[in-house]
Amino acid sequence: MPAPHLDTALSGPILDLERCIIGAMPSIEHWLRNEWQKHAVPFYCSVDLRNSGFKLAPVDTNLFPGGFNNLNPEFMPLCVQAMMAAVEKICAGARSVLLIPENHTRNIFYLQNLATLQAIMRHAGIEIRIGTLLPEITTATTVSLPDGGKLTLEPIQRRGGHLLIEDFDPCVVLLNNDLSTGIPPILQNLEQTVIPPLHAGWATRRKSQHFAAYDNVAQQFAGLVGIDPWLINPYFAACGKINFREKKGEDCVANTVDEILRDIREKYAQYGVKEDPFVIVKADAGTYGMGIMTVKDGAEVRALNRKQRNKMAVVKEGLQVTEVMVQEGVYTFERVNEAVAEPVIYMIDRYVVGGFYRVHTGRGIDENLNAPGMQFVPLAFEDTCLLPDRDARPGCSTNRFYAYGVIARLALLAAAHELEKSEGRIAAAVA
Repeated sequence: MPAPHLDTALSGPILDLERCIIGAMPSIEHWLRNEWQKHAVPFYCSVDLRNSGFKLAPVDTNLFPGGFNNLNPEFMPLCVQAMMAAVEKICAGARSVLLIPENHTRNIFYLQNLATLQAIMRHAGIEIRIGTLLPEITTATTVSLPDGGKLTLEPIQRRGGHLLIEDFDPCVVLLNNDLSTGIPPILQNLEQTVIPPLHAGWATRRKSQHFAAYDNVAQQFAGLVGIDPWLINPYFAACGKINFREKKGEDCVANTVDEILRDIREKYAQYGVKEDPFVIVKADAGTYGMGIMTVKDGAEVRALNRKQRNKMAVVKEGLQVTEVMVQEGVYTFERVNEAVAEPVIYMIDRYVVGGFYRVHTGRGIDENLNAPGMQFVPLAFEDTCLLPDRDARPGCSTNRFYAYGVIARLALLAAAHELEKSEGRIAAAVA
């Protein structure tokens, strides 16, 4: 597998950060173990990271990750062990799981993701079948996959407080559907355990809430290892009541862009960074790289043309964008096979189980890479996310991947905080 490399010189803050993380490894692992005793770990998660050579930070956290098919297949045993731990926490003695996917029946890559998830769970000793929310699938439907495998999608039935497939009555319902269009009635008020919880879906979740939780986690971690929290934490702010087509709310977005750019410039001056700062304006809910743009001046928001406004106005399933998050842009100076790349780290329970580089030959170092034309290169993890070499020089792939795993787990911990708070808000509203 190709080893990633940085276009930036192997010196400066990012190496200092790696050195701090490697040096503090025992304290970090002890601290994380203690945190997991206090907070429930999300069932699974993927985290998009950006490495600018002077900053390493998460830019997105997905609680319904697809893309398991892009992981290094050599790490299936690690995935299986992590899956065993995750399921035992949710439902001790669980033997059967109903997996409910997205409605991407024509996306063969997503279906391969489902097949990989199914294989992981079967190796973990769990009987698993895949249900579907699509009304047009009324009988078991088998799809052939490019690798020669097959995947069967089956219609879901509801009896009382249980979801089932014919005679298959699972004890756990596993969602790989991010609920962007809302929580369908068939999933509400179930007696079965549902993971991730319904309030983890985009019907209620907001990226700005996640990064508010991450901000707190990053502050704690920075104090633990003795670093500036900005080195692992992007600035951000949220704007509501947005309608890009009607130019409503754009003053909030434009002013917020300029405020964050001013803050970034101060940090760039502090660290001697010569690049121009930029921000990413993205829908505060949703995924798949939709409703997102790179901005270097607030005036650009007011000057959007019709095509750009239409692109920002809707996200997955045609949902209207009414809230956005303005987030500090983090350059990616990493390349794989001469293409711009960013690492995506996967976790099951609290364990890093692999990752890949999202690679895009048609995008720049300041652009979103989650776009048509992207490719995936499995990370050459070996055991590198778990066993750093404290005697190796900073910048070696072993230690860099360990640093990736640490920052990704900080985002996972932030997601745990975020879900606890959202659950508390829901409970308070019901009361």
